[in-house]
Amino acid sequence: MRLEGKKVIALVSKDFEDLELWYPVLRLQEEGATVHLVGEKAGEEYQGKYGVPATSDYAFDDVNPADYDGILVPGGWSPDKLRRYDQVIDMVKHMDEHKKPIGQICHAGWVLISADILKGRKVTSTPGIKDDMTNAGATWIDEAVVEDGHIVSARRPPDLPPYAKAYADLLANQ
Repeated sequence: MRLEGKKVIALVSKDFEDLELWYPVLRLQEEGATVHLVGEKAGEEYQGKYGVPATSDYAFDDVNPADYDGILVPGGWSPDKLRRYDQVIDMVKHMDEHKKPIGQICHAGWVLISADILKGRKVTSTPGIKDDMTNAGATWIDEAVVEDGHIVSARRPPDLPPYAKAYADLLANQ
């Protein structure tokens, strides 16, 4: 399996978009990657917007981003909560500084905005945060998936198949 030995952080918080968390997680696991769900507390159950639960493997304080090959940020309303944690911002900044794959979909762009890593980058997101993305210095493109170096972004759940493939491909080539 081409992602065997790869480790990825998938951030989780209350009101994540169910498919935007689980689809990429399962896709990466199918290819052999280890994906850890990381939330405010270890062993905490978080409910998705549509009621699908996710139990965190680790707390933000328990992980060292240097031990991971990439990070996934799901959409929903959870990004507005996630970006309030310094540990989350530090994880995203670490991944950016080390050019490790960062996956973001829908409202997840809010976390990258708060990490201040979008200046001069090409991205997409749900159209609802287009202005936020451009005000953060990004060039917003209305396409299913936009790749700019180590950042892979997508708009919404119908874009999950090409988004998850693009992220897995990038991770495999790291």
